Amino acid sequence: MAYKKAIKALKIILPLALGVFLMWFWLGKMSSQDRVDLWNAIKNANPLWIIISFIFSILSHISRAYRWKFMLEPMGYKPKLGNSLAAVMTGYFANTFVIRSGEVLRAVSIQRTDKIPFEKAFGTIVSERIADLVMLLLIMITAVILQSTALIDYFKREANPIPSIISLAVLLIIGIIGLRILKKSSHPFIVKIRAFGLGILEGVKSILSMKKNAAFIFHTLFIWAMYISMFWIVTFTVPGLQDVSIGVILASFVIGAFAMSATNAGMGLYPLAMAAVFTFFGYSDADGNAFGSIIWGTQTIFNIIIGGLFALYVFVIRRR
Repeated sequence: MAYKKAIKALKIILPLALGVFLMWFWLGKMSSQDRVDLWNAIKNANPLWIIISFIFSILSHISRAYRWKFMLEPMGYKPKLGNSLAAVMTGYFANTFVIRSGEVLRAVSIQRTDKIPFEKAFGTIVSERIADLVMLLLIMITAVILQSTALIDYFKREANPIPSIISLAVLLIIGIIGLRILKKSSHPFIVKIRAFGLGILEGVKSILSMKKNAAFIFHTLFIWAMYISMFWIVTFTVPGLQDVSIGVILASFVIGAFAMSATNAGMGLYPLAMAAVFTFFGYSDADGNAFGSIIWGTQTIFNIIIGGLFALYVFVIRRR
């Protein structure tokens, strides 16, 4: 029992500790002038673009809340849009402090407001994540296609491209062997991975066979269009990034999405990732730092304030 409690505590503490360390590392590697320039860039950011990014963010959350209703209705549940939105925002609020706790708290929230059983609500959230994973993969493939020239140029610039070519060949061979093992192995761990992959395929099939699948797909596309728009509009707050191409936007967006899931709402890692990816595409480290700080800071504050108010409503005010 004590062992399980320790594991649970570590799952909470380690991502938070990693985020704090990365924040310290990110700020520590800057010179005092770099920190002054970063602060000035944040202070001088045009609030109009920030407000527009908030509007895109709100629209994506409302659409997500509305999309969730399509997955609950076949089971006989019709939550109010306001309660569905409250659950979604409560989930974002929770993820800011405890990584991957938002899905659980979201299901708890809708259980309290609309009496929907936790396990059924949580199951729909997992299925919903499958659709989002598919969208992220499609965006990643699109980004690679659009930036194929930049990737080829990168390999050409290397003094000795042979190690990179060998690495890609090794990865390809490992991938082929891995797929064969995944397909034929009877090892319990491999069986679980295979079952997980088949579960994802089954989830995609269930979405396509849904009664309102066209509306579900539309809202899924709309949600991710708003995410990308929210990301893109913030580039206008940094003078050096105002000519960024759509290929660079999508590549940076994908890297940022993975960074957000690695620590608490991307704490520490998100600005570092943005600086690295924009530097790779030829922009200055300062511009990447400024962009990463502005978008991460504003969205985190937004989720804490708005999500916190919704959580207060669901778990305190409504209960009283």
